[in-house]
Amino acid sequence: MRTLDGPDRLLRRVVRDGGGWTVLLAAVALTGAVAELALPAALGLAVDAAVGGGGASWTAVACGLVAVLVLTDILGDLAGGYGAVRATARLRRRLLRHLFAVDVRTVRRYPVGDLVGRLVGQTADAGQAGTAVVFGVVALLPPLGSVVALTLLEPLLGITLLAGLVLLAGLMRAFVTDASAAVADYQRVLGLVAGRLLEALGGARTIAAAATVDAERDRVLAALPELRQHGHRGWRLLAGASARTAAVAPLLQVAVVAVGGYALTAGWLTPGELVAAVQYAALGAGLGAVLATLNRLVRSRAAASRIAEPLAHPPRPDGDETLPAGCGELRLRGVGVAAEDGRPVLAGIDLTVPAGATVAVVGRSGAGKSSLAAVAGGLHEPDAGEVLLDGVPLRGLSRAALRRAVGHAFDRPALVGETVHDAIGLGLPAVAARPPDDDAPATAPVLAAARAAQVADVVARLPDGFRTRLADAPLSGGEAQRLGLARAFPAERLLVLDDATSSLDTATEHRIGRALTEHAGGRTRLVVTHRATTAAAADLVAWLDGGRLRALAPHRWLWADPAYRAVFAAGGDRR
Repeated sequence: MRTLDGPDRLLRRVVRDGGGWTVLLAAVALTGAVAELALPAALGLAVDAAVGGGGASWTAVACGLVAVLVLTDILGDLAGGYGAVRATARLRRRLLRHLFAVDVRTVRRYPVGDLVGRLVGQTADAGQAGTAVVFGVVALLPPLGSVVALTLLEPLLGITLLAGLVLLAGLMRAFVTDASAAVADYQRVLGLVAGRLLEALGGARTIAAAATVDAERDRVLAALPELRQHGHRGWRLLAGASARTAAVAPLLQVAVVAVGGYALTAGWLTPGELVAAVQYAALGAGLGAVLATLNRLVRSRAAASRIAEPLAHPPRPDGDETLPAGCGELRLRGVGVAAEDGRPVLAGIDLTVPAGATVAVVGRSGAGKSSLAAVAGGLHEPDAGEVLLDGVPLRGLSRAALRRAVGHAFDRPALVGETVHDAIGLGLPAVAARPPDDDAPATAPVLAAARAAQVADVVARLPDGFRTRLADAPLSGGEAQRLGLARAFPAERLLVLDDATSSLDTATEHRIGRALTEHAGGRTRLVVTHRATTAAAADLVAWLDGGRLRALAPHRWLWADPAYRAVFAAGGDRR
């Protein structure tokens, strides 16, 4: 997947994404502009014909041009709307695919609410780029064409209109520069508010329990004054530009009419040509459409800048290797992970997990356990060193091969899909994950995974079983964890459980552990835990301390060390 390295390049691609609708819009808008420029001339000729006692042919031509203008206006709205919808849909898909393709740590730099704002609001603004560009170019034709037409009628008229247009162009250029900054600041602060709101909604229970509703509301809305300031600034700039245009345009028309009146008295113009000159003056000075188009372009470019920012991050390379025969031997060689500020989270980790073994990862809070689990399962690349599964570097595996081989379960799993069946079958092949057409409770792979995760009985009690909508499923924290485990269970070679049993009771955890052991099928298990019982049941324990591997040994050997026992006394780490 290619990255897009700037808003201008992105806007050009958005314009192309409008496809045939943008081409149709350009053709229709150009036809309308030509008809609009031809109408004053036709009216002038009709007036001269009427004064001279000629026929009504030019009157018929003028009526035909009016009909063309009405038709092109209708078709232009239709083509512009369809083109914008098409371009917006493609831009949204591109941004969403890219967010899932880049490193997980990169996405975490952006609040979820801010990303939603970019995906929903800013893509809609940027999707208008094709319409804005076409209308922007076409909107310049009537003023420029009017200058040419007036010059042909009488050069002094063309010079008068051109001088006024130069003045108006200077005013509009200042508007574009100032409005671009105002719109960009408004969208930035709006994303900040959205991010804080989503954070607050996610922690609603905690906020209510701590009786900090008012404080959290104030935190979420703290940026509203700044948002209002940027919004008012944008509207003031638009109002000022409109006022200046509205003030200069009539004066420009008066100047052209005055010069035209003098030319008529001097015999340089006929009455019909004067009528045409007045019409061209109105057409050339009526820059309201140009200003509206400029405003739309400003919004589109500001939105494109916001979208181009996450798109600029390169996606993770997708390898093309497959795994050889093996049972899931995991090796970490000199693995290092750094935080955003450069602080080492993991440093020099050398760890070998034998195929089919269970290794518990323990350590105090901040020891780097979750980071180790993430790089071990290929959720993101280490900043140093490499991770190998059955001798193949994870970065060299194709995405499909990696996800078939490795399954992840988390302490607070995000259940993705419409139904419970979808949530469990997320990592399965599409055919196996698709719900059956008959009345069977689930497809066989999904049902097997649910039973292994000790959640099949829970699903059976739901109103519609496996077809129960996730939004309607009253799941406890432990039941949601079990669904997350079921989703990870079909992985073929490696299971990475990041505190994924923290909300389970001891008996359920024991049954799941037994299922993982008895039905492991040669799979390797890497289990991040804060429970001594889980560590004791593992074949080996990887003890992390300050981002380094302090020891790799059986739990019973390490238990003699008071510092090791203190890890569990402190409650461990739930990161």
